[in-house]
Amino acid sequence: MTDATSDLETLVGEWLSIPELGDALGLTQRQARRLVDDKVVLAHRVGPNRALCVPAAFVEEDHLLTALEGTITVLRDARLSDEEALEWLFTVDPTLPVEGSPITMLLAHRKAEVRKRASELAF
Repeated sequence: MTDATSDLETLVGEWLSIPELGDALGLTQRQARRLVDDKVVLAHRVGPNRALCVPAAFVEEDHLLTALEGTITVLRDARLSDEEALEWLFTVDPTLPVEGSPITMLLAHRKAEVRKRASELAF
């Protein structure tokens, strides 16, 4: 495992495996995997087994975080890799109006500022 992979695992903190994601959303394992394949969520291989996982913060109660898919689209449009997008979403930014990281803003249902900043990454 590289330092960059380890750092991303630590930065994100809590991860859900594909089966756990399915359980959290009330989906089959195949449907949960499809969310990754269709690029609805960002995934990363974590742990000693390099299991494909998504950040637990992407799930709110029994559904995906409302602003997640559109925000991921903006980050992809800015040509960020999945790893870069995850790092950007989970890195603390002291200039945000809510203390924390862009994912903290999304969890607070404040997507406009996050998407504005994400779109600026393309320039």
